[in-house]
Amino acid sequence: MNRNIYQRRDGRFEARLSLGKDENGKRHYRSFYGSTYAEAENKLLSVQEKHCFDISLTEITVKELSYEYLQVVRARLKESSIANYSMKLEKHIIPELGNITCCLLRSSDVSEFIDRKLKSGLSARYVSDIVVLLKSIFRYASRTYGIKNPTEAIAMSKRTKTEIEILNSDQQTKLLNYLRGSISLTSLGICISLYTGIRIGELCALQWRDIDFDNCTIKISKTIQRIQHNVGNKKTKLIITEPKSQSSVRTIPIPRFLMEMLCKAKSSSECFVLSGNNKPVEPRAMQYRFAKLLKKVNLPSVHFHSLRHAFATNCIALGFDVKTLSEILGHSSVEITLNRYVHSSMDRKRAYMGLLKWAA
Repeated sequence: MNRNIYQRRDGRFEARLSLGKDENGKRHYRSFYGSTYAEAENKLLSVQEKHCFDISLTEITVKELSYEYLQVVRARLKESSIANYSMKLEKHIIPELGNITCCLLRSSDVSEFIDRKLKSGLSARYVSDIVVLLKSIFRYASRTYGIKNPTEAIAMSKRTKTEIEILNSDQQTKLLNYLRGSISLTSLGICISLYTGIRIGELCALQWRDIDFDNCTIKISKTIQRIQHNVGNKKTKLIITEPKSQSSVRTIPIPRFLMEMLCKAKSSSECFVLSGNNKPVEPRAMQYRFAKLLKKVNLPSVHFHSLRHAFATNCIALGFDVKTLSEILGHSSVEITLNRYVHSSMDRKRAYMGLLKWAA
């Protein structure tokens, strides 16, 4: 913070507070006046102490603030989250807003930034994630430095719900018939996902020691993913870490028929289920194998994650209560289960509508 106090030609004293430079390098000031040196100084100090003025008392830039925030939250966030934040900062926030002094960033600047990102072809969901990060950074700035939060009034448009395409019952039957006749660790992995609903990262991190053959359960306690890691010639790295949330750590009962398949494929406890050795199969490789298999069987191209959706939908059709299903899926609330993972087919809607009768 820079300030200077001097006497003007009209006899008054002016206390000037430097607000830093804007994106064009022009310095901005705020002035406080008094009939004496002490009066002008006291006005400036009063603003500093009470933070009652909507200006920043620092010259920190958005870039400097962003890096500071990242260091502050590093200790309490997962490595994957830090990598995700770093990527969004380096690729989006810092190149466009980094050189602006925080106190001079306006809500209109943030709105224009959002518009540019949307027009560049990024999805509304992804841009919303960038804005959430920017909001977190400026909430930190507001608490720490008393900087006015230019993101406070920013609201993203409500996200349009993207309907996940899943294989219908006939297509699932066709897939399972093929898997029965083509036994492999990849086939086993697809069956595990379709009949337990575990995520692809959780499946890839699954080791034989995670399966309790006596109690017929699978323990989900880790996940695998590739994250940004710009060190040397490597830009990414594969990590095995805890699941995305505490509720994702769970024990799932295994259906009898699936247990029989696991018993036949059982290997050393340290081996990964999908690879059969001490080296895991990474998610993108499993997704590629799944896509190749679907093409071979002449089925629609769907994402591997659709197996999780299919599992949830099938469970509801079989009469599972939502609370139980939510815990099996590792959700923090039943609302997530219902809103994201339960899909109703037209056949099912017709069946339910057919139950309606003309009142006697």
